[in-house]
Amino acid sequence: MTDQERKKRTITEIRDSKKTGEKMVYTSVPDYTSARWAEMAGVDVCVVGDSLAMVAHGHKSTIPATMEMMVMHALAVRRGAANTFVLGCMPYQSYNTTERALTNATRFMQDADCDAVKPQGGKSQAHILRALVDAGIPTASHIGLTPHTIAMFGGFKIQGRTAEAAMKILEDALAIQDAGCFMLEFEAVPAPIAKVISEQLEIPTIGIGAGAGTDGQILLSYDLLGVFTDFKPKFTKRYANLTEVAVGGLKQYVAEVKDGRFPDDDHSYGVREEVLEAFLTLVERRKQH
Repeated sequence: MTDQERKKRTITEIRDSKKTGEKMVYTSVPDYTSARWAEMAGVDVCVVGDSLAMVAHGHKSTIPATMEMMVMHALAVRRGAANTFVLGCMPYQSYNTTERALTNATRFMQDADCDAVKPQGGKSQAHILRALVDAGIPTASHIGLTPHTIAMFGGFKIQGRTAEAAMKILEDALAIQDAGCFMLEFEAVPAPIAKVISEQLEIPTIGIGAGAGTDGQILLSYDLLGVFTDFKPKFTKRYANLTEVAVGGLKQYVAEVKDGRFPDDDHSYGVREEVLEAFLTLVERRKQH
């Protein structure tokens, strides 16, 4: 299927996947090239995740991501995946008041040409989620391990490991649904817990580190392709190792430049002999003056 033949998934199709049983495939992409790859591969939703603060900018967490950074990357992703649904993740503190949430979500939709937005949080953020939905902005949310509140968790830790903690996630999920969101994401939740909660909902769920019982899956493209190698989460499956390939290629390039093998005639531009001779004559005349 060519890019022109591909039809962008709609909000209705994503929401109805819960009923149809179609597993939706999401991947987080930070730039034009990875977005092109995702569209060519048939990914359903390209997510502009604030994880790009880490994989594209070298920060230690997602917290330094700004709206300016996110909009810039979202525009690049849209250019790379013109026929793919694009979901913009709202960065840290960009939705801590209703007014700020509406302003920044509008930027994603209006300035970055996203199809929907995704802040983080459940019950405590329900009023924010409802305000976005009421303003006509397609909205999803993210519960379980929420990177924006990582300091509150004391690090990257699995959520919902006790019955009480699992019930809190269920209450969060129901609040997200009641706010009118079209989808929610579970992160780092035990698979059986995520499955049970997903079965209680009418809206589809996607999981990252939440087992196979959700209605779809999301992984970071830089993780699953082996581009980002600073660390590898337990839930990431490596489908390629592009870093190994890239470093190998760069090493060969370094070696060939050092020993004079590159560039060779096949990778250089030539010139007609008479032009070269005329040029050398002009060079000699210049030396004589």
